[in-house]
Amino acid sequence: MASPQFTAEPSSSDTVGRDLTVGDAPGLRSSASGADRTPPGFDVIIAGCGPTGATLAAELRLHDVRVLVLEKDTEPVSFVRIVGLHVRSIELMAMRGLLDRVLEHGRQRPAGGFFAAIPKPAPRGLDSAHAYLLGIPQPVIVHLLEDHAVHLGVQVRRGCAVAGFVQDDEGVTVELADGEQLRSRYLVGCDGGRSTVRKLLGVGFPGEPSRTETLMGEMEVGVPQEEIAARVSEIHETNRAFSLQPFGGGAYRVVVPGAGVSDRAEPPTLEDFRRQLRAIAGTDFGVHSPRWLSRFGDATRLAERYRVGRVLLAGDAAHIHPPTGGQGLNLGVQDAFNLGWKLAAQIRGWAPETLLDTYQAERRPVAEDVLDNTRAQMELLSTGPGPRAVRRLLTELMDFDEVNRHLIEKITAIGIRYDFGEGPDLLGRRLRDIEVEQGHLYDLLHRGRGLLLDRTERLTVGGWSDRVDHLADPTAALDVPCVLLRPDGHVAWIGDDQRDLDDHLSRWFGRPAT
Repeated sequence: MASPQFTAEPSSSDTVGRDLTVGDAPGLRSSASGADRTPPGFDVIIAGCGPTGATLAAELRLHDVRVLVLEKDTEPVSFVRIVGLHVRSIELMAMRGLLDRVLEHGRQRPAGGFFAAIPKPAPRGLDSAHAYLLGIPQPVIVHLLEDHAVHLGVQVRRGCAVAGFVQDDEGVTVELADGEQLRSRYLVGCDGGRSTVRKLLGVGFPGEPSRTETLMGEMEVGVPQEEIAARVSEIHETNRAFSLQPFGGGAYRVVVPGAGVSDRAEPPTLEDFRRQLRAIAGTDFGVHSPRWLSRFGDATRLAERYRVGRVLLAGDAAHIHPPTGGQGLNLGVQDAFNLGWKLAAQIRGWAPETLLDTYQAERRPVAEDVLDNTRAQMELLSTGPGPRAVRRLLTELMDFDEVNRHLIEKITAIGIRYDFGEGPDLLGRRLRDIEVEQGHLYDLLHRGRGLLLDRTERLTVGGWSDRVDHLADPTAALDVPCVLLRPDGHVAWIGDDQRDLDDHLSRWFGRPAT
């Protein structure tokens, strides 16, 4: 049996970036002043150093893009809120060699019971080598992602808020709150649901305002688990907006309605939780020692555009929704993985003409689907007789493996299929971490490059070897001859014909090097 061959050439760090004219896009403010025409000090400025901004910065640095991240807060978030990484986000961590570090700080739990908190087990045989949920403190995952970005050479400046910007056909001039001006080729707003970048850009954010307020926190309790379980089960017969569940380390996750509790602009207090618990359950369960307390609404909004000229949006700046199903952080991180290599290709000069446009074309429909499934989940948590009847029916339907699997794949984002045209079902989907002769597939994707996985040993990436690696391995656990993977792990081509491959290499990776 022939041994596998893996060829990877380093990225060229002296490729000249290509500045494209942005034209008369809506929201574009051109300037002819000399200050705005000075050479950019950075390739990309990112507003916001949360999970989305830090991930995007690291993805860009894999391609030698000069990145500055501006964070308005002077210190990282301090409250210890537990967030969940879903299957697809865990896979992305593995693709960049981060998973071992992340696993050290997280708690694994089965990938089931996410949809509207309907208690169904995880489907059998999910198509992933990482079929679990990873609970991890939010400050920890943010620190790990930022540390990874800084290690790659990203500059992070805290206490710096974006106050304005002007873009022209060569770049963006960003003005900070203290009057300082910075110049870059592109600006990306990763600055949250109240995004300053989005507002200054004039991009609409239509959707539904918040109708209900909910309090959520983690704290310890002063009564036995058996007493809690019995009371919670009784309350759930009529009130699905209430939850009191163990969450590890002696703490409980508490979710209670927040209507009429203190000022919406102020963080809730432990006494607010006690008052709501007594109103709903007749007891406050002796809650004490809170780890973190927060409130959220069910506002649901989606940006009309993800890009105007040289300014783009990602994460909560582009979409907000209730936290039901725990999809928010994951959606933003996955935005960053989709955008990073495409924006880097634009800056490095090899991007096909429409590559950057595929960011919105691919990710906005994904966000639309997330907004719809969170809307549905919120309805299923309602206490009215109609929603309760639908919930009972859906609970029955989820006993069918196909239904349960479809909903879990939706929540965990492993069911996403981008529209790459006609072809096998695998086309446009992400490829799981299959076994190859050298170990695991994702170990070959750490550098954020494309990959040709070639079981025929007859193909070549030719003039694209500066941006696409080639693994010739007839033993790869794959039931098709060859696949071309994009840097985000999605299958861009399936086949065994060199000419057809070359066409698709051009489609996704531009012209071959001369």
